[in-house]
Amino acid sequence: MGASHPLALAPVAGPASSVDGFVRQFLRNLNYERGVALSASSDTDRYFAFALTVRDYLMARWLEDLRRQREKQSKGVAYLSAEYLLGRQLDNNLLASGLTDIATEAMAACGIDIDDLRAQEVEPGLGNGGLGRLAACFIDSLATLSVPNTGYGIRYEYGIFRQTFEKGQQVEQPDAWLTLGSPWEFPHPEASRRISFGGHTETYDDEGTERTRWVPGWHVQAVPYNYMVPGYLNGRVNTLRLWSAKATDSFDLRVFNSGDYEEAVRAQTFAENISKVLYPEDSTPQGKELRLQQQYFFVAASIGDFLEHTLPADFDLTTLPDRIIFQLNDTHPVIGVPELMRVLVDEKKMDWDAAWAITQKCFAYTCHTLLPEALEVWSVDLLGQLLPRHLEIIYRINDEFLAEVRERFGDDEMRIRNMSIISEFPDRSVRMAYLATVAGAKVNGVAELHSQLLRDKVLPDFNEFYPGKFTNVTNGVTPRRFIRLSNPGLSSLITDAIGTGWATDLERLRELEAHAENPDFRAAFAEVKAANKRRLDQVLRARDGFEISDGHLLDVMVKRLHEYKRQMLKVLHIVTEYEQIVSGRVAAADIQPRTFIFGAKAAPGYVMAKRIIHLINAVGEVVNADPRVEGRLKVLFPPNYNVTLAERVIPAADLSEQISLAGKEASGTGNMKFALNGALTIGTDDGANVEIRELVGDDNFFLFGMSEPEVEALWARGYKPAEFYQADENLRRAMDLIASGAFSGGDKSVFEPIVSNLLYDDRFMVLADYSSYIAAQAKVDAAYADQDAWTHAAILNVARCGFFSSDRAIRDYIDRIWHTPPVL
Repeated sequence: MGASHPLALAPVAGPASSVDGFVRQFLRNLNYERGVALSASSDTDRYFAFALTVRDYLMARWLEDLRRQREKQSKGVAYLSAEYLLGRQLDNNLLASGLTDIATEAMAACGIDIDDLRAQEVEPGLGNGGLGRLAACFIDSLATLSVPNTGYGIRYEYGIFRQTFEKGQQVEQPDAWLTLGSPWEFPHPEASRRISFGGHTETYDDEGTERTRWVPGWHVQAVPYNYMVPGYLNGRVNTLRLWSAKATDSFDLRVFNSGDYEEAVRAQTFAENISKVLYPEDSTPQGKELRLQQQYFFVAASIGDFLEHTLPADFDLTTLPDRIIFQLNDTHPVIGVPELMRVLVDEKKMDWDAAWAITQKCFAYTCHTLLPEALEVWSVDLLGQLLPRHLEIIYRINDEFLAEVRERFGDDEMRIRNMSIISEFPDRSVRMAYLATVAGAKVNGVAELHSQLLRDKVLPDFNEFYPGKFTNVTNGVTPRRFIRLSNPGLSSLITDAIGTGWATDLERLRELEAHAENPDFRAAFAEVKAANKRRLDQVLRARDGFEISDGHLLDVMVKRLHEYKRQMLKVLHIVTEYEQIVSGRVAAADIQPRTFIFGAKAAPGYVMAKRIIHLINAVGEVVNADPRVEGRLKVLFPPNYNVTLAERVIPAADLSEQISLAGKEASGTGNMKFALNGALTIGTDDGANVEIRELVGDDNFFLFGMSEPEVEALWARGYKPAEFYQADENLRRAMDLIASGAFSGGDKSVFEPIVSNLLYDDRFMVLADYSSYIAAQAKVDAAYADQDAWTHAAILNVARCGFFSSDRAIRDYIDRIWHTPPVL
């Protein structure tokens, strides 16, 4: 790392790890950073001073780790991700640094309840769902395993939107998480990088060698904001570096003085749009352009930052693969491939073949989807307009790659068209997953089934062409946040039973199996679950005015709202239960009492997903108000589901809904979190459900639905959803009730598009799996009636799911892809 870099500082001593030392540092920060005395301070002042004090304890080790990495120059990981769904940082940093007890006692000595400070923290919504939460888990595990890592991403001014409901319909509001600032970030405007767009390319003679240079049309500044990422109780602190966009010339005084105030700041507004919002709505050409600007902005800044600031000045770039691996978290950062080639060939004046050999060893690609529409493509016209040099490089990569294909397979034009990075139909576009596959040293899926389908069905020609390139790394979650922090009761119970150390060696949970046979342990486990339900009840009462009824099975489905995740199937189950009672076909007393909890956001432009949200809320409004089902069924949909709420919902859940159509979910990580917190899963054989079921056993998992081969066979025969509607009375009654306007004030038109979609399209086969799902739910009811047996199964779920630690996932990446040793 060059001496000019903002982190190239001498190590400093941290404050003493004692209550008195913490109090002194807290008061110093309150006085000198916030400018107030304790007696005159607000809760916000106290939270910021408290957070800065925790930060101070981490800084000395952070700077020391950076110094040692500069000295050793060992291989590290640059994790490139458009999302980081971090959750609140305060408790995580207290836990990682072992300061929780000291900090709690110190605040009590100052007359402050630490819970009041926790309540002030605003969660940064820098992710959309599983992809961003996975990135946050991975950088946590990299630090815990002492592997040098910088996570790179975007500091969105407005994260994922704040969701509210108006008359049951989703309304998106800005998530202004930075209104009061963030105590966890270190801005470094002096280390800004200039990022270019547009313009044209030209060739020139460089002492007898013809070269190309990019002549950009406009530029923005990428300003880095650094966050510390502490490992768990190991003293390691890595870095998350998020980029914010600023104008190179943000203010024109001459224009301002002429009275044209709007034009005077036009450049600033235009530039700052790039990091304004997480995933701008991209159904318009302007939205698509902004999305591509975002992607190039952060990868160009990140690659340039590493090459120029992290590497020593005399570094031999031919050895770059020995120093770094750029991990592409899905297709969003794939534009980094031509960017590295541009830097090596155009700026460093390296031979093309040598640069390409380096590039192919420096990138690895994680694919997170099986849905064709989620495999990102960019139009050639847009790329040529925004990044003309990169488009030229992509064309050359493709030409040379297809030449290799022809050499291997001859002039098989169908194969060549299928494998070309440039697609000609329906419009000429660049297939970013193909580019990542050609350029990446490895390509991995994120669950065994997903990786198999990726090899066999999504990219089969590439798997044949590159034997050994494809591998699997099943996802994982950090047990620090999703057991230690979110479920302190269970955490204490585990420690009492098997001792300490399991939070970094999660397979040790296997030791709980023997305790599942102990009735006293089962009783203690059941009390932890009951306490978690009471805690969730308090949260939802204060947050949303909701109540969780005593004795109810807590049936939870929380995830992004997408048709393939099949929230609609869950709605049909609820409507079926409701219809059976109100029609008199089933006595209310014979229905297992349940509270159904949903949490989900729909993308702003995803019309059908938003209609499903409206239907869920409408069903809830009717069911919750109907005295005929009172005490038996309740539907709750707290708005604005996020990590903070997840940390309360997941530990309280009895049943985890993982009901995607087989072959559509890449992995899932919510399924892992629920199982590790003692919820039983009802699910299809999809994504990581397959591995969960294999580990916990069929007796402790409620399997339903078609397998992936059966799904494919039904499509091949010709799927007619209306036939399933006609054949199943319960399904027919449920859908007819929705169609009748029973949940829309008698207006049949409100939910008619949902009913028609199910009857005549149903591309995720909700109706085909309905009967099997209802039968599986009947098994859930029967199992829950025996509370002791249910608790026994829940304990076995916890005991057998230690495999799903993100620490294990990172070790798999290290062994199979990265080959990055820890720096101790």
